[in-house]
Amino acid sequence: MSAGGGTKAILAALAANAGIAVAKFGGFLFTGSSSMLAESVHSVADTSNQGLLLLGKKTSVRRPTAEHPFGYGRDRYFYSFVVALLLFSLGSVFALYEGVHKIQHPEPLSSPLVAVVILLLAIALESYSFTTAIKESRGIKGGLSWWQFIRQAKTPELPVVLLEDAGALLGLVLALGGVGLAVLTGNPVFDGIGTVGIGLLLGVIAVILIVETKSLLIGEGADRSVLDEVVGELRGGRVRRVIHIRTQYLGPDELLIAAKIDLEPSLDVAAVAAEIDAAEARVRAKVPAARLIYLEPDLDRSGDRSADRDRGAVSEPVADSPSETDSEPSIDSPRD
Repeated sequence: MSAGGGTKAILAALAANAGIAVAKFGGFLFTGSSSMLAESVHSVADTSNQGLLLLGKKTSVRRPTAEHPFGYGRDRYFYSFVVALLLFSLGSVFALYEGVHKIQHPEPLSSPLVAVVILLLAIALESYSFTTAIKESRGIKGGLSWWQFIRQAKTPELPVVLLEDAGALLGLVLALGGVGLAVLTGNPVFDGIGTVGIGLLLGVIAVILIVETKSLLIGEGADRSVLDEVVGELRGGRVRRVIHIRTQYLGPDELLIAAKIDLEPSLDVAAVAAEIDAAEARVRAKVPAARLIYLEPDLDRSGDRSADRDRGAVSEPVADSPSETDSEPSIDSPRD
């Protein structure tokens, strides 16, 4: 899965949310609607979030230093995690507080038509942002479902923008419903109920983003399809077997690969070095994100579990079947 893309979607969301935030605040001042206030704060938070995502993309391309020899690629994961926290705190918690307050102390709406017009305008702008994010994501997600893409994508910005925009659209519908019911029934409690619904919606989205970005921030390995490609390329030339392999994304576009490989025993030192260089070249040609590759020639001790454990070569049990140990290296199991 490619890790590129996302800037256009972020810029579209930034422009849409900035305009929507101004319009919603104006609508709140005219109507006094708690749904409008909750949506206003939501849009301000979303606008700030897009700025943080852009900041993360910029700082992540800094050159490696002695203190950070593997670079700053995870800055994108860090700022995406901050975005998820902001969405939860500024969006969900505030909306829940405001909604409960309005239910306990309902106040009649003034100029509800203004609120309806602003909400419809906001829906149109959010739809544009959401459509842009979908177009940007389609070229990356491949045959995955949207849920699988959100769970497995190594590019954090696109899932964040997708979920934010989807949440914003649903939130606008809830706000529109709350204002509409309050006008039709003459009961302003419905406005507070709509606000609570917005808070719950944002809370669910924020929790999903927190879980996913936390996983990326801690460090995720390559998924099964990428692992199969890497192992397949390593097995070329005079490499007889991949004994064990570990992978980790240092950033969306940078995959670290460390592996022990079994080479033909007759090779001299120069030939071993040449085979390692050739194996690295094959992997990089197939998996461009494989920027850092460390290969260690070793003897295949797949039949001796105790020796492997003592040397730290594997962290998973080695299969008992000779056919299994001959064909499959010890690898990390990626998330489903």
